[in-house]
Amino acid sequence: MPKNFAPLDRDGVFAIVRDQLVDILETDPENISEGQSFKDDLNADSLALVELVDALEEALSERTIGFRIEDDDLADLKTVRDAVDFVYAHVVAHGQKG
Repeated sequence: MPKNFAPLDRDGVFAIVRDQLVDILETDPENISEGQSFKDDLNADSLALVELVDALEEALSERTIGFRIEDDDLADLKTVRDAVDFVYAHVVAHGQKG
């Protein structure tokens, strides 16, 4: 039986991105805000960003249709806001399951 999720709004997308970063970077949610740079502010290396992509693809596969972050797109994601905007744009353009 498919899970029923509340519709994803931009705040919901931020919460998903933040929660994945909390797990990957082993930090507190309060330490993550949209204006932060992955590299400069969060000290996330390229491996952490690959982990983030994998985690987001897995977390969102149940909720969105065809969600993927390609390598070319990853290069453009410099801040938490960039990631949230990218994911939210996909949700708006491609829809949600359920």
